[in-house]
Amino acid sequence: MTTQKVAVLGTGKIGEALLSGMLRGGWPAGRLLVTTRRPERAAELRERYAVEAVTNPEAAKAADTLILTPKPQDMPVLLDELAPHLPADRLVISGAAGITTGFIEHKLPPGTPVIRVMANTPALVDEAMSVISPGTHAADGHLALADEIFTGVGKTLRIPESQQDAATALSGSGPAYFFFLVEAMTEAGIQLGLPRDKAHDLIVQAAVGAATMLRDSGEHPVTLRENVTSPGGTTINAIRELENHRVRAAFIDAIEAARDRSRELGGQ
Repeated sequence: MTTQKVAVLGTGKIGEALLSGMLRGGWPAGRLLVTTRRPERAAELRERYAVEAVTNPEAAKAADTLILTPKPQDMPVLLDELAPHLPADRLVISGAAGITTGFIEHKLPPGTPVIRVMANTPALVDEAMSVISPGTHAADGHLALADEIFTGVGKTLRIPESQQDAATALSGSGPAYFFFLVEAMTEAGIQLGLPRDKAHDLIVQAAVGAATMLRDSGEHPVTLRENVTSPGGTTINAIRELENHRVRAAFIDAIEAARDRSRELGGQ
């Protein structure tokens, strides 16, 4: 375990998930700092995790690694606040959608190592996918530290930064697509006469089972779908309706729209 001091800046849901994951992974609370917008939030985190809450400039001076988790539109102001206080050897990890490492490097002292990470909300249950891309000055040691931090809340994957907007559309936003699908299926179950709670339980377990099969079987999703789809049966009727309504095409269009919005947030 590293002896570095790490600060999580703008500790919202994802930031808190990272914080709790690091603690479960063996990081001493005394080596973790947090910053928040609201004093009551700082008090809540101090009480819950026994970590020190500081200001953003204090974090820049004291921490070896800074994890930035603001909303994308708040990133420029945060970087301007940090820059006068940040030594150039500090590692900066950004979790803001769309914000490039180049933008961050331009705002911070020359030579600052920057890593861009997109972690999704299953970090809250230690099932995140965190997609990691290095900036110009990030070395192998910096990437290893980012892996160590983010494996505490799930899996990590390294990709070129040119693929980050696509990964954000697929993985960062991905859980919302599944929640949307479960919502629609629940409404269908109610229309078919099932109580809402029973429909919900049926669909959630189907989703958990399907995801486990996808992860563990090694089979292509087409093969798994075909295994459920008997000739002339109920499933093929449902699949036909989905194709008639262009659901596949709608998903592709939706994910492309998410990718485009990620680019817009980064000012590309």
